[in-house]
Amino acid sequence: MLQVKELEEIMELHTERLIRLAYYYVKDLQSAEDIVQDVFIKFYDKQHNYEERGELKAYLSKLVINKSKDYLRSWTYRKIQVQQKIFAKQVVIRRDMLVQQDEQSIIEKAILALPLKQREVLIYFYFEEMPVVEIAQLLSIPESTVKTRLRRGRELLKPKLEHIEWEVLLHE
Repeated sequence: MLQVKELEEIMELHTERLIRLAYYYVKDLQSAEDIVQDVFIKFYDKQHNYEERGELKAYLSKLVINKSKDYLRSWTYRKIQVQQKIFAKQVVIRRDMLVQQDEQSIIEKAILALPLKQREVLIYFYFEEMPVVEIAQLLSIPESTVKTRLRRGRELLKPKLEHIEWEVLLHE
């Protein structure tokens, strides 16, 4: 059974990365923070389900991915999307420095605009520096599908980033 101190250490080690990961899915900092908080609560409550077979980082990432996808399918998310379209106001969003730095990058903005399937593999491959094999295991899809999504993602980015010398696109 995990002690509170051990959980705090795990949270301190993984929270920043998991918030960024959730943010890449939901594109909202507050929702990303809520998702990560829910994941840690679930992890603590159901820690007996976790077997030390692999890496805790991958396990927590999978929980965040699933929770983020659930959020994107939820009524709450759809309701918020409709409200934002109807009441298109200038909303001041509290952003921490980490996310603000990420958003300032033109490349990352272009990646955030991609469809989810291409966006997630590009994020894992380039930002999390995961190999294709690990991405395939994490997403439960064949390696060839990961490679196809990477190629398609790069193709979608190329016209958006043609004025930027992004080395990945230059060697295509």
